[in-house]
Amino acid sequence: MKNPYAVSRREFLIQAAASGLILANSGEIGAEAQKPSGKQFDPDQALHELLQGNQRFKNGQTTGPRRSPADFRGLAAAQYPEAIIVSCADSRVAPEILFDVGLGDIFVIRVAGNVVSGAGVTVKGSIEYAVAELNAPLIMVLGHSGCGAVKAAKQHIDAKDSLPGAIDGLVELVKPAVTQSKGDPGDPLENAIRKNVEIGVGVLKNLEPILAPKVRDGRLKVVGAVYDLRTGEVKLV
Repeated sequence: MKNPYAVSRREFLIQAAASGLILANSGEIGAEAQKPSGKQFDPDQALHELLQGNQRFKNGQTTGPRRSPADFRGLAAAQYPEAIIVSCADSRVAPEILFDVGLGDIFVIRVAGNVVSGAGVTVKGSIEYAVAELNAPLIMVLGHSGCGAVKAAKQHIDAKDSLPGAIDGLVELVKPAVTQSKGDPGDPLENAIRKNVEIGVGVLKNLEPILAPKVRDGRLKVVGAVYDLRTGEVKLV
């Protein structure tokens, strides 16, 4: 049975931050003393907590933690996310819900097709910021079943045509996943979705100068996963 008095590392930090705010307002503690600077979370624990939360979501046992106005106030001064989620912008993919996490738990970057390779400084810079400044120990590139961006890339490779406007440029970033997975056993779309995630993971693991050194010394873990829209389950790839 779970200890009802036990709290996760992120819950402890959030509670500590809230306490720090109260003390700061009474003049008993300075702003700098509130920051757990240099605090390094454990990548494996962060991943374990994410997958546990997804299991609760899948089983219809969500707890909906830390979503009240009191929780907003407790995190107003600083954030301590334990994971970075790079997910698709698809309206059916909401990481905070499908991982059953609360305010401040995850740093989410959403872009159609969960593209990383070729996505530019806005995506990569956001990820690097969360690692370098917020000490997030885990990055998850999260694809999902039936991804429209991957589906469009496959269709337009087959048709040898293009899409209007910037949509075409976005789909071009996904096309390597389609070509690299061609001929693999199984469903071609599912294979391309998985390959698209793997490409993103590979880029981030080797991204200098911030991410790659932390990956090499074990302070940062980069993983890929696919979310099944039908079952609600997130599976690592």
